[in-house]
Amino acid sequence: MAEVVELTYYPVKGCAGTPVSEAVVTPAGLAHDRSFMVVSNAGVHRTQRRDPLLAVVRPGISADGERLTLHAPGRGAVDIEVDTDGARRPVDLFGTAYQGIDQGRAAADWLSGVLGVPSRLVRVPPEHERVTDGRIPGTSGYADSSAVHLMSRSTLDLLHRRLAERGAPPLPMDRFRPNIVVDGWDEPHTEDRVRHLTVGGTELGYAKLAVRCAVTMVDQESGTGAGPEPLRTLAGYRRAAGGGVALGAKFAVLRPGKVSVGDDVVVGEWGASEIHPTA
Repeated sequence: MAEVVELTYYPVKGCAGTPVSEAVVTPAGLAHDRSFMVVSNAGVHRTQRRDPLLAVVRPGISADGERLTLHAPGRGAVDIEVDTDGARRPVDLFGTAYQGIDQGRAAADWLSGVLGVPSRLVRVPPEHERVTDGRIPGTSGYADSSAVHLMSRSTLDLLHRRLAERGAPPLPMDRFRPNIVVDGWDEPHTEDRVRHLTVGGTELGYAKLAVRCAVTMVDQESGTGAGPEPLRTLAGYRRAAGGGVALGAKFAVLRPGKVSVGDDVVVGEWGASEIHPTA
């Protein structure tokens, strides 16, 4: 039986994750996941693709979501009283316009110092009504797309074998920033074929493959580029039919609930993989 072996949410988009033993799953994914985003003064989102030092920022958020702490090695910490009522400002996420609530000067100054470029911190407003795409649409905060990113250990194990064939070292799971890691699926990339699953008290529906970008080449401990892997190796066997290379899968939340490490993962419907047949 497959089971959940890791749960992680990412309070601030692009920053380090927070591993937990249990989590509430909302329609937008694990509670607090990508609720905040770092933007330029013009409101354009910052990403590890351009600002890899985001990886060293380690957020911590209170259970009620009212206090956020940001910490980075050698930079100390800043404690923020989360503003959910302030004035809205336009923000840009991959060219799509949304709204954000600015979290004030202290957060902005601290982030600007860590990243070396003028930055602001915004929060998803309560009325955020984003609709994400995919086979099953859903919603999310400031995630790239769908609410939940799931990946299996066997999938990473196969990548490690492929990397070893090239003389490259294995990579930690955090390079791929999944919310849920599953063990017990012996066949790599089983998540590609899952169309409906129940885990704990929640149900998830398949949205799309997780197409990979340059963030996977950033060392999540140091915030430095460490390419060309894994993209070079993935290009040899994981080309998605829709373009790009893929590892893991994205899911929409069909029924909110609670999920815990150790919960069984029960697949209710299977489908065909969308990986290009010549890969």
